[in-house]
Amino acid sequence: MPDTVKFSFAKLPAALEGITVLLAAEGADGVPALAPAVEALLAPAGDLFARAAQADRFDGKSGTSLELIAPTGLGASRLIVLGVGKPAELKTFDWLKLGGTAAGKLPGSAKEAGIVFALPGGEVAPEAAAEFALGVRLRAYSFDRYKTKKKPDDSASKLKVTLYIEDDAAAKRTFRKREGIGEGVVIARDLVNEPANVLTPTEFARRTGDLAKVDVEVEVLGEKELRKLGMGALLGVGQGSVQESRVVVMRWRGGKEDEAPVAFIGKGVVFDTGGISIKQAAGMEDMKGDMGGAACVVGLMHALASRKAKVNAVGLIGLVENMPDGNAQRPGDIVTSMSGQTIEIINTDAEGRLVLGDVLWYAKERFKPRFMIDLATLTGAIMVALGTEHAGLFSNDDTLAERLASAGQATGEKVWRMPLSPDYDKMIDSKFADMKNTGGRFGGSITAAQFLKRFVADVPWAHLDIAGTAINSPSTEFNRSWGAGWGVRLLDQLVADHYES
Repeated sequence: MPDTVKFSFAKLPAALEGITVLLAAEGADGVPALAPAVEALLAPAGDLFARAAQADRFDGKSGTSLELIAPTGLGASRLIVLGVGKPAELKTFDWLKLGGTAAGKLPGSAKEAGIVFALPGGEVAPEAAAEFALGVRLRAYSFDRYKTKKKPDDSASKLKVTLYIEDDAAAKRTFRKREGIGEGVVIARDLVNEPANVLTPTEFARRTGDLAKVDVEVEVLGEKELRKLGMGALLGVGQGSVQESRVVVMRWRGGKEDEAPVAFIGKGVVFDTGGISIKQAAGMEDMKGDMGGAACVVGLMHALASRKAKVNAVGLIGLVENMPDGNAQRPGDIVTSMSGQTIEIINTDAEGRLVLGDVLWYAKERFKPRFMIDLATLTGAIMVALGTEHAGLFSNDDTLAERLASAGQATGEKVWRMPLSPDYDKMIDSKFADMKNTGGRFGGSITAAQFLKRFVADVPWAHLDIAGTAINSPSTEFNRSWGAGWGVRLLDQLVADHYES
């Protein structure tokens, strides 16, 4: 299926043609229920649908489907009847999943398709149709730019999808607001999927310049500026690489001029060998995705600006490459962070927290934000604790944590709060410096969060450990990408619910 989709909106059609998706509700007696308008469209086929549904035991439960190829009496070449379950129980996220399911049912060679939004019991809300379309867009995504041989049904042309709904004008307006969110997810996915020989810190920083198209201000700090700022922790991580480190600052000014911004900080280790504490070879190729947090922040800034969010937001990403060169930092080295705190390097593979510590401090000092949220593929330990269904949430602020959890439930990008405590903090105290960069095997994701907490002072803060959700995450109805673009929808929802003027 093409990885781009062009959507249009129209009133309910007078007849069925081409490839068309219809919606069916779960009937109380096991028989799928159709809207009167859909029944009228199917009338020329007589009882074909009823007989096919009975033969296939299709009952309209959510996610189920029935396909009819070249149905007699109709102009459609293919009908896909998608079960939505009980309409009254559908939440926004359910419509996103249904859109992804519908896209997955379309033939790979499809150039055009129509989707009829009509259900028994009333009209489908424009917001539901817009979320459904977003699900189609995200499911249609693919990353194959480096393949020189395409499959026969691959095409560079866009899939044209027409959404038929009674209030087509309202659905179109609503989707335009959602479209930028989908673009933000795609931007994040593209960045994570890129190989590290292409997406160096310099190239990553260059690509953030595209945000200027949606009026995001972008500032790139090079190593000279970072040394002047005293970011010894971040620079220490990158000193073994021939690629220079960067910090990128992205600003969206959508709120009141004097209003403090919300701040999002992303770990951007474009490739992580582990440094001198080198990782095992098996699976190291996945470490091209160790910048999933930075990718999310870039995608989020695009999403907020595209929908003209009424908030001042700043996104900061620390971009480095961790390599085992003769100039690389060693276990036992002591570095001085921008905060002035000293750090003993115990393991050079605990590098992401060094990058984030300096960028968090910089964000706090320069922007005086309302809150700071950092995202990082930080620890394998969080996957041991939570698997790949939830990101780990650590926070010094109960209100912020609760709002993130609520946004996670609404978007399906779920988080689970983990503990912070002075007892864990003792595990990263150092004999030779203010702290050490790892506390050992036990509670690894917690001690990493305790480390970061030392760089946020009293600013409301949350840390999201996305090691299990951002890369190589499970396939879903709306994601078949190795890089999921996780976090863009979550944080956009958080801002929309609580922080816009």
